Amino acid sequence: MFIGEFKHNLDIKGRLAIPAKFRKDLFDGAIINKGIEKCLSIYTRKGWELFAEKIKNLPTAKSDARAFNRSFFSQAAELELDNQGRVLIPDNLRKLAALDKKAVVIGLYDRIEIWDEETWNEYRMKTEKNAVEIAEQLTDFGV
Repeated sequence: MFIGEFKHNLDIKGRLAIPAKFRKDLFDGAIINKGIEKCLSIYTRKGWELFAEKIKNLPTAKSDARAFNRSFFSQAAELELDNQGRVLIPDNLRKLAALDKKAVVIGLYDRIEIWDEETWNEYRMKTEKNAVEIAEQLTDFGV
């Protein structure tokens, strides 16, 4: 389970230290991919397989499903933690998420997201302003 928010810096090679409390779940390998917003998502291998199964079963007769499928799988990459608990984020994904130096690593229960610190702060401020409206909409889902 991944929860919490952590600030880390990327080194000059594009490596990012994964928070210590998240590392044990990623030592068997992980998958990184672009997120829906301007962020990256890291999944455990098992988490990736569960989510990827849903994506691959989207109806291929629909062009939106094909486009999402292509985008989702073509941007994915395998990750391995080094001895210091760092992962090397591929250049193309760093560019997609506008990651330069300062990053925020957040736990979202079944996955980790990596955000550029400034982008995360802007996103969080925007969503916190609308927190009441968002919470009211979630009642439709039993929350």
